[in-house]
Amino acid sequence: MSQKYKIILSGGGTGGHIYPAIAIANELKSRFPDAQFLFVGAKDRMEMEKVPQAGYEIKGLWITGIQRQLTAKNLMFPFKLISSLWNARKIVNSFKPDVAIGTGGFASGSLLYVAASKKIPSLIQEQNSYPGITNKLLAKKAKKICVAYDGLERFFPKDKIIKTGNPVRQGLLDIKEKTVEAKDFFNLKHGKYTLLVLGGSLGARRINELIEKELDFLDMQNIQIIWQCGKLYYQQYKIYNNTKNVQVYEFLNNMDFAYAAADIVISRAGASSVSELCIVGKPVVFVPSPNVAEDHQTKNAMAIVNTNAAMLIKEEDLDADFENKFSQLVASPEKQKELGDNIKKLALVNATKQIADEVEKLLKNNK
Repeated sequence: MSQKYKIILSGGGTGGHIYPAIAIANELKSRFPDAQFLFVGAKDRMEMEKVPQAGYEIKGLWITGIQRQLTAKNLMFPFKLISSLWNARKIVNSFKPDVAIGTGGFASGSLLYVAASKKIPSLIQEQNSYPGITNKLLAKKAKKICVAYDGLERFFPKDKIIKTGNPVRQGLLDIKEKTVEAKDFFNLKHGKYTLLVLGGSLGARRINELIEKELDFLDMQNIQIIWQCGKLYYQQYKIYNNTKNVQVYEFLNNMDFAYAAADIVISRAGASSVSELCIVGKPVVFVPSPNVAEDHQTKNAMAIVNTNAAMLIKEEDLDADFENKFSQLVASPEKQKELGDNIKKLALVNATKQIADEVEKLLKNNK
């Protein structure tokens, strides 16, 4: 008989926190069809749109992170924190979850803190090689911490850590069979090289500047482009939709098709992107964001580059190195195959199932 568990999840701010939470919920739903699910996010952030699109209910908290610079917004943080804890407590008291799952972001901090204080077993899923402040603070109270990289016992209690990898969208596991359908979906020319440009859900300013500057160079290389410029930059770059062989998107909802259509990918090195790209198995040029804690995107990318499974160009080197390195990659099918094959070997394809296994143990131990 299917159990009527109540499962509460939180992760948000960026796609890198939202999609792992949705992937875990989908896997648990397939195991426990009668379970009830509730997501908790930050008001006005993208999870308030993406979670309902995935078919789940979500409640929003009034919470944002602390800005690194001294700003007026930081003065509001204590009030937002108190408000979010108060409302998280109301949500938990009303929903009465059997387990709480957090995949990062400030809303998950408030939710898991309240859940732990009420002795509800909680699981953290940490995507990065360098954890954010929220998960470091929550680690003492969590029952299990699922990670994607080695060496995280520097930050978390060793006996709680399980290396699972990062959950990815299930549609990515069979993209090889979708290539023709994907090219047709984007109205791309078959037999012509396709470049997929990814800067994360909000966008990457420096990558967008690079692509704008290099459009003529890429045209000379006979390349067609799927360019996800991000929410913050779409108004600025959508004019290039009028350019031959260029498609500009604020956000790509059909990521499986985008990956399937691509021959080469230029991407940031956020943890979820790296995990997805390992499964996809295409040649990648990483351009890590330098504006993140402890430069963790460079560390994420170097874990791949050091096994000869991807290329890396630092932001500061783009103007000097991009054309040379990129044209060499396009000109060498052997190099492309080598990078694609090697990155695929690093994929942890069972991450979602393993995390769901750990959640299931917590549910059964709590009964």
